[in-house]
Amino acid sequence: MINYLKHNEIDREQWDNCIKDSRVAKPYAFSWYLDIMSPGWEALIDDDYDSVFPIPGLRKYGIQYISTPIFLQQLGAYTPDKSQVKALNEFLDFIPEFYRLIDLCVGQRIDNDRYKVTLKANYELDLSKPYDKLRDGFSNHCKRNIEKSAKKRPELADDVTPGELIELFISNKGTNIKGIKARDYQRLNDLMNFCLKNKKGRIIGVRASKKRLIYGMFLVEIKGNKTMLFVVNSPASRERRTGYYFVNELIKESAGTKTILDFAGSSLPSVASFMESFGSRNVPFYRIYRNRLPWPIRMLK
Repeated sequence: MINYLKHNEIDREQWDNCIKDSRVAKPYAFSWYLDIMSPGWEALIDDDYDSVFPIPGLRKYGIQYISTPIFLQQLGAYTPDKSQVKALNEFLDFIPEFYRLIDLCVGQRIDNDRYKVTLKANYELDLSKPYDKLRDGFSNHCKRNIEKSAKKRPELADDVTPGELIELFISNKGTNIKGIKARDYQRLNDLMNFCLKNKKGRIIGVRASKKRLIYGMFLVEIKGNKTMLFVVNSPASRERRTGYYFVNELIKESAGTKTILDFAGSSLPSVASFMESFGSRNVPFYRIYRNRLPWPIRMLK
């Protein structure tokens, strides 16, 4: 039986056990991630946490709606035992009716004509093979850029702070991206600090002269998955092809393990091409959309 639970009714231990045992090894649905990036999140629970569905609920102008938070790529249904596609389609029928607008990214396809569905790209690389075998899957373009970057002998820095990484992002392209608010950066900062403190992630960067940060990455790490959640370039790092060198080092350190390197996807063709060049495969996710708001309120979405 499926039940709707408010934020303070969710058993965090049972919830995280369900997520951990699920076949989808991604960090986004763990309670600690949701608590930071989607404060007040709610949930649908089937039986005794046999399967779960997180609800990132929000309120605006007195209207309750569901929306995927920034810096949280996808959610969906999580279950150790049954089909996640089946579980998702069951959960969708139980979303409370007071959520009149649903705009959510999920990891499973749906079979429900009440929703508009848009396919989104996400790239993953299985690191279970030895490094030499993985390198055979790199494109020639990728190999050349790794060699070109290696000649610059970039030194990886592990002393980059969350604030420093966010500042580099804002100064390079953050001002050109619409929809990211100060509270979103604060939540990202809190997430990075939490992960650093609890050994669930790390920040690695590359500095140029005078210790100036030119490249950085926030990597979320859980068992079986490394997610490149927040990657920041600069004109200097692009010129030096630093990203190629950096990802190659990540692949080296985890090659031969049962780990997925998750590039976290991008809608930009140039970035998608970069991800594909390492031999990664597209593991798509889905944006589902349903708007039952009365006109003209629906124009305020």
